[in-house]
Amino acid sequence: MDDLRDVDEPVDESELAIEGALRPSSLAEFVGQQKVRGQLQLLLDAARLQQRPADHILLSGPPGLGKTTLAMIVAHESERPLRLSSGPAIQHAGDLAALLSSLTPGEVLFIDEIHRMARSAEEMLYLAMEDFRIDIMVGKGAGATSIPLDLAPFTLVGATTRSGLLPNPLRDRFGFTAHLEYYEPFELERVIERSAARLGVEMPPAARAEIARRSRGTPRIANRLLRRVRDYALVHGDGDAADEAIVDAALDLYDVDALGLDRLDRAVLDAVVRRFRGGPVGLGTLSVAVGEESDTIESVVEPYLVRIGFLGRTPRGRVATPEAYGHLGVPHDNSVLGFDDL
Repeated sequence: MDDLRDVDEPVDESELAIEGALRPSSLAEFVGQQKVRGQLQLLLDAARLQQRPADHILLSGPPGLGKTTLAMIVAHESERPLRLSSGPAIQHAGDLAALLSSLTPGEVLFIDEIHRMARSAEEMLYLAMEDFRIDIMVGKGAGATSIPLDLAPFTLVGATTRSGLLPNPLRDRFGFTAHLEYYEPFELERVIERSAARLGVEMPPAARAEIARRSRGTPRIANRLLRRVRDYALVHGDGDAADEAIVDAALDLYDVDALGLDRLDRAVLDAVVRRFRGGPVGLGTLSVAVGEESDTIESVVEPYLVRIGFLGRTPRGRVATPEAYGHLGVPHDNSVLGFDDL
């Protein structure tokens, strides 16, 4: 099936173009994350009044909640250019040095998945963030010398899905740290309403609510589901209109059930419930049972199943809850579940 979640796979350029068109361009247009929006607005207003670059910003939280969009908004509202990079692309101190030395005064540098930078680059970034300076080593061994290089003042916006992997010295150099939370259904309905208008799709409130309910609290998933519903309406419906029946038919075709679970989610639950009698079962064993990488199960599938109360993580492994049995329609016996370890 078409994967409608967030995994590390190449994305079609047309999909990226559509996602870009749906992004809000200002904090006023940004839906949800009300507290973070207010904090960012204060930060940017203060920097504007003092005619200086904004403090460095760290955005953490699960994928798809708007970290990249907020970085773009910071640059737009600061009226500064934006430079995009990512942690995996910065694997040597020289990569970072070349990037930093090319920045113009006040430019906003966005580094996605900043926790995946090389350690040598992280150490160079400490000095750059604090003093807008880097030291470049020339030569090797006893004859090596350090040449200081002044940098143009800039604002670093770092994004991470795993803030615990960031070293404390790097985290402490950010002037503002924000954690983005999952969205409530009514907030996702507003996201879908705005996106549907931009895509030219007529959609009643009940249809928007149904997509929101299956979007796992994530705007990116909501927008992707909306695009699949639009495609279904174009092929099987009235073209530019999608009611609740169209939404149900489209999402059923893509194996997205009433709670937003897809084929892989249900495969994991089914393995824990039926093959391992509710658990506990280790991650490696579960990975083999469903034929999927353990990293994908741990980072993509488990967080949502744990959040909705279908799966528990214990010292002995993963266990299914009574709610998971109920969702699969399987009778359960509490005696086989490892609830004492939860």
